[in-house]
Amino acid sequence: MKLIYATTNISKIEYMRKMLDGLGIDILAPDRHIALPGIPEEGDTPAENAYIKARAYYEVIGKPLFSCDSGLYIQDLDDKRQPGSRVRRVNDRELSDEEMIEYYSKLVKELGGIARASYRNAICLIIDRERVVTYDGEDLAESFLLVDKPHAIRKPGFPLDSLSVEISSGEYFVELYEKGRINSNGCDKGFRKFFTSLRLNSR
Repeated sequence: MKLIYATTNISKIEYMRKMLDGLGIDILAPDRHIALPGIPEEGDTPAENAYIKARAYYEVIGKPLFSCDSGLYIQDLDDKRQPGSRVRRVNDRELSDEEMIEYYSKLVKELGGIARASYRNAICLIIDRERVVTYDGEDLAESFLLVDKPHAIRKPGFPLDSLSVEISSGEYFVELYEKGRINSNGCDKGFRKFFTSLRLNSR
């Protein structure tokens, strides 16, 4: 089965391929020769943003594809300052990778230098105009620690991996990636379950 991942972020595509390895699903990047739309992700939840992005890409590409979106939630941070689904947008400005590392490092420092956090993820799959599935179950959530001291390694497209630490091992996400591993408190089981169900239902 071939599915297009509706993103131009190569790191996200590689990560998804690693998560779904062995399921017989070929994750493809969008054709770079196709003019893709700029998409204002203005939804209030990851599920809304995943749908907005998937629909916009489908209108241009017209082939089976899926989109993912996530919201960041930090324990002990007041509601008004929660990043939620606007992780990169601060004070109405889109942050670069390095700006994100600087901003969230300072934020976590205010919380004592370490904070429990979670990504709440959502996926929207479009097979055709009639078959659209959006899912944001708890099994797509990912728990970890955010720290104020960034790792020296950078992973383009995933800046917060330089501040994110696996709870069980104390290793930074960028270290796990270098070793070919995935966060043990991650969302890989949820994504694999979703796509396994898709394959079974398509037979």
